[in-house]
Amino acid sequence: MTRSIHETAVAAVLRGTPVVPGVGYAKSIRPGPRPTIATDAAVIPESERESQLASFQRAAATVADRLGDRAACASGAASEVLAANAAMARDRGWLAAASKLIASGSSANAATAGATDKFATMFTKLGGLMAERVTDLRDVRDRVIAELVGAPEPGVPTPAVPSILLADDLAPADTAGLDPSLILGLATSLGGPTSHTAIIARQLGIPCVVAVAGLDDVPADVDILIDGSTGDITVAPDPAQAEAAVDAHRADAAKVARWAGPGATSDGHRIDVLANVQDGASAQSAASNTAAEGVGLFRTELCFLDRDTEPTVSEQTHIYSEVLDAFAGRKVVIRTLDAGSDKPLRFANHPDEANPALGVRGIRIAAHDSGILDRQLDAIAAAAVTSQAQPWVMAPMIATAAEAESFAGKVRERGLTPGVMIEVPAAALLAEQILTHVEFLSIGTNDLAQYTMAADRQSADLAALTDPWQPAVLHLVARTAAAGTAVTKPVGVCGEAAADPLLACVLAGLGITSLSCAAAAVSSVGAKLASVSLDDCRRAAAAALATADPAAARAAAAAILR
Repeated sequence: MTRSIHETAVAAVLRGTPVVPGVGYAKSIRPGPRPTIATDAAVIPESERESQLASFQRAAATVADRLGDRAACASGAASEVLAANAAMARDRGWLAAASKLIASGSSANAATAGATDKFATMFTKLGGLMAERVTDLRDVRDRVIAELVGAPEPGVPTPAVPSILLADDLAPADTAGLDPSLILGLATSLGGPTSHTAIIARQLGIPCVVAVAGLDDVPADVDILIDGSTGDITVAPDPAQAEAAVDAHRADAAKVARWAGPGATSDGHRIDVLANVQDGASAQSAASNTAAEGVGLFRTELCFLDRDTEPTVSEQTHIYSEVLDAFAGRKVVIRTLDAGSDKPLRFANHPDEANPALGVRGIRIAAHDSGILDRQLDAIAAAAVTSQAQPWVMAPMIATAAEAESFAGKVRERGLTPGVMIEVPAAALLAEQILTHVEFLSIGTNDLAQYTMAADRQSADLAALTDPWQPAVLHLVARTAAAGTAVTKPVGVCGEAAADPLLACVLAGLGITSLSCAAAAVSSVGAKLASVSLDDCRRAAAAALATADPAAARAAAAAILR
């Protein structure tokens, strides 16, 4: 008879895609059960339908408020995800679909499930970033149903002792609520290296591996050693070897903690190490608790996403001033509104699109309503005056030199420094032309990998394709960096690739001038750069470019840099 993995006496090593470096060793836990979803077709009497509707509306409002409150207390990507899920629980289309089912005789429980199935099917058919929302939507469904039936809120239990969390996948709302002092590692059988779960785990500093084959066979309450640098999950490891791995990681972590900047290789080649932020609170935390030299990516979406109306120029000015004040006198790069696709604006009248991931998002919104961009730039300019700062401003989803030229003109009219993001392969191929119009480039490796490899970044089956170590992606980064070097203009990376210390060294070797990452990763990136020479970085970059797959690229670089 075949023995299950937890009945095997010897250690078993599973492998997945490494996402957040670090080592953890503890017993495994798994998320608790989700609420039971009504499947009966019983018709609710007409006399009870009004009360069923009221119960549904109260439950949806409670869940939305709860998620919104958590978003207000969180920061960075966690805050964005929680705010987006709160908005989903308030979505008029979803609420109307459930209300219609209740009016026709479905129970509140069944209507919640039915409306969710309708939208999940639609999102899945759309694919891309919209398909990523299905996990979020089903999480909202489960929370509403739990509220309806009086069950505990679903999700990850709070362990009594430090543990390793194993799951098929996690809703971003669950990941955002994890306590790094109790969750020492996270492994999932689904997901990709740039999924919301991975991004939040990096922000929290929790070692993370995704797309782990065979993980579903590993139960709770077994010893697990996770290595977020290699992607190895060891089930029932030798205790002495596991403790030695943890001790070695702690020694490395102590060295990282002593790094105080500025960013540079061991031979003095400067590489700015910056933080990704999303609001004043996250900027103040990054400025106070890390050696970040500035902000390389200020995501401005948070003040737009959960709004029925566009925030005023005055409101935006206040938000932007908080970030500029937190890093007074230092570099702050502000990304203009990156909405559309999986982050629709209620007030922007987004068109219905067959494939929103390739549709009207980012800078393309300005083609339909230039006022949104104009007012945002007015607010940034006003914040620059009150803060006595000179922020750099960049646009997302630029695909042509003409788009870059148009955006740069608007930015310069307001006395600001223009740049653009390189997320579309066409922009990387035209970097030389684009740089004739702007002063800097910033590479968003998450979308660049997704669009280069034609692979949904949320798909576990395609996780290897969206790995930022993909040689094709690295070649586009190298081309973009070379274009900047040729005209002495900076080219940074602000995608999740910048948070991988090993890959950060490769990026430096490719000619990247700044790295912007989650605040939790700033010290590890800076410390790793300080331990290697620029020549080491260049040799590692050349070795990675010469490979044919991400695993080989990672191994080739590691052989030189470790």
